[in-house]
Amino acid sequence: MAVASVIIPAHNEAATIGRNLRALREGTRGDDLDVVVVCNGCTDQTAEVARLADPLARVIEIQQPSKAEAVRVGNTATDVFPRVHLDADIELHGSAVMQLLEPITRDHVLATAPRRDVPRAGCSRWVRWYYDVWESLPQVESGLFGRGVVVLSEQAQARVTALPRMMSDDLGMSDSFGTDERRVVADAVAVVHPPRTVRDLVRRRIRVATGNAQAARLGVRRPASRTSVRTLLGLAVSRPGLALRLPVFVAVHLAAQAGARRALRSGDFTTWQRDESSRT
Repeated sequence: MAVASVIIPAHNEAATIGRNLRALREGTRGDDLDVVVVCNGCTDQTAEVARLADPLARVIEIQQPSKAEAVRVGNTATDVFPRVHLDADIELHGSAVMQLLEPITRDHVLATAPRRDVPRAGCSRWVRWYYDVWESLPQVESGLFGRGVVVLSEQAQARVTALPRMMSDDLGMSDSFGTDERRVVADAVAVVHPPRTVRDLVRRRIRVATGNAQAARLGVRRPASRTSVRTLLGLAVSRPGLALRLPVFVAVHLAAQAGARRALRSGDFTTWQRDESSRT
């Protein structure tokens, strides 16, 4: 009998979905996880690769290329809790899933997420410097967002389902819970592959900035999840080694804000700016 369900929205993820599904089964028994892969608007072999990689997973195909719709369909396909929301390009071992379940089942925490591992190999210097700063931000260290994995109890899922649809769904999930209701489990690790080039980094950050602005407009975003000038100055003082990297972070941030403004003016919260360099 399954002890948790896993919802994986996947859009053209043939290059990564097989590896990640195999990792998800490591450290678990065959019936521990009810895995649902929702291929949305795929034009590649994502569904076929998923079925071959994990014959136990249920693979659903929908025509609409929408992560929000894929998550909705996945949620209706299972009634098993806790529920793991996992991005298709994130590597998460099954043993880590089991660790993420413990605070929910044992301590009645509502939502958990793993520690992120962002491997820098193959990335340009500017991308590496950006992530050195980003990972040091207090809200990034404590928030559930930017990890590609959020685990929800049944009560937490009901709270998240009531939220309006938004681009930054992981930010919405994270900011739906107080610090005493959520937990980052340090022993559970998710591998989050970063963009390799600055161009792809800016594309990804435009998507994030657009989603953040949408969340703010909807009244979902908490002030504590924002990056302020005071926060950056505090990093420069407390961690002098980051001082030379801060201008790179700020430059990428400003470029992303400029790109997001175009989407905001047109009210476009559906175009998914994704980088391909992290998938090669």
